Amino acid sequence: MSETSEVSERQVEHVVVLGASGTMGYGSGALFAQAAPRVTFLARTKEKAEAGLAAAIRQVNSPAIAERITTASYEELPRALGDADLIFEALSEDLELKREFFERVDAARRPDSIVATVTSGLSINRLAEGRSEAFRRHFLGLHLFNPPHVIVGTELICGAETDPGLARFVQRYAEQRLGRRVILAEDTPGFAGNRVGFRVMNEVAQLAEEYGPALMDQLIGPYTGRALAPLATIDWVGWDVHRAIVNNIYQLTNDEAHERLALPPRMAALIERGTLGNKGGGGFFRRTKDKEKLVIDLETGEYHPLASVKLPDLSFIDEQIALIRAGRHQEALAVFAKAPGELARLARRVIAGYIGYAFSRVGDCAPRIEDIDLIMGTGFNWAPPSALVDLLGLEVTKELLAEAGVPLPPLLASAEPGRRLFSHVDLDLARFFVVR
Repeated sequence: MSETSEVSERQVEHVVVLGASGTMGYGSGALFAQAAPRVTFLARTKEKAEAGLAAAIRQVNSPAIAERITTASYEELPRALGDADLIFEALSEDLELKREFFERVDAARRPDSIVATVTSGLSINRLAEGRSEAFRRHFLGLHLFNPPHVIVGTELICGAETDPGLARFVQRYAEQRLGRRVILAEDTPGFAGNRVGFRVMNEVAQLAEEYGPALMDQLIGPYTGRALAPLATIDWVGWDVHRAIVNNIYQLTNDEAHERLALPPRMAALIERGTLGNKGGGGFFRRTKDKEKLVIDLETGEYHPLASVKLPDLSFIDEQIALIRAGRHQEALAVFAKAPGELARLARRVIAGYIGYAFSRVGDCAPRIEDIDLIMGTGFNWAPPSALVDLLGLEVTKELLAEAGVPLPPLLASAEPGRRLFSHVDLDLARFFVVR
């Protein structure tokens, strides 16, 4: 059976989105509306669902999607689910809230309807506990990254009882109809992408309490192979969402980088005072009405002009940026590996931690390093770990890991010298090194 026929044997004519007033809800709903004839947005009130529809139209700049989308409140949930082929849950990242809604979904859904959650790291098996056998067989995680119309990386996570054939169908549907790049991730806290990505972002947030956000934003910036620096990414994601993800991983895992996932105390205090990132008017950074960029003082919560912050000598970064602009990425990484000084060593520690942690998650969060490479490249828009190893060279990578005190992953210990590790040749590495 061809992949196309495997998709076409089950039709997705009607998609219902729960939590359609939230960012991921309306963003995913807009994506589904480009593939399915009917999409229903459900929220606490019809007015909130309408606001989600308006936001979806703005996000994809396509008023035409409104022709396929209807809106309603959760009071209409039983009626809406009666003929739904795919029920997509995008509620807040709260285990008990999701479980409460899944009880309602279980009572109203067709026995063969697909139920997918966009959770960014909660256990698929725990979310399905107590549900009917038909629900459990048709339930899985479909973790899209925000914003879905731009970021194509997607994780598919099966529960212990998810029907394998259904999972294959959803993977084909996501790839062929929704244009996703899908990896199969394990049902572990944070799955694969967030387990690796938030470990790095949280470490940089921890270091920001010691060195300041302005310096850390420069030190682990785009020249290290990430289109958006870690602190700016946390502001984009939302500080409350970052807290939910790292707290979940920290509480449920105990690996070699456990302490790197402890939420920084000043950040925790500022969240309680209402600091939420871009959606709340500011996080580590914010902009004034006249577009001046400000940076937060993590002790006081006050903002001051970023331009007023005096940074130490970072000339080693300038040298690498010049090489990157000339397309000489391997030479830039060679400069990175040999740059002298405490700050260069600190930057290498973070990048070595990223590489080592990613390779060590193979067999735990995902079956292959190729999967982690793909989700980091297409989900986070970061240079995949294998690509960095190839650019640095295997022996230099091992030296950087040793310098940083990062355990050598078995996959790197057994790697053949001179053999290319990065296999996704369709991903242009230049896209990750976006320097100005």
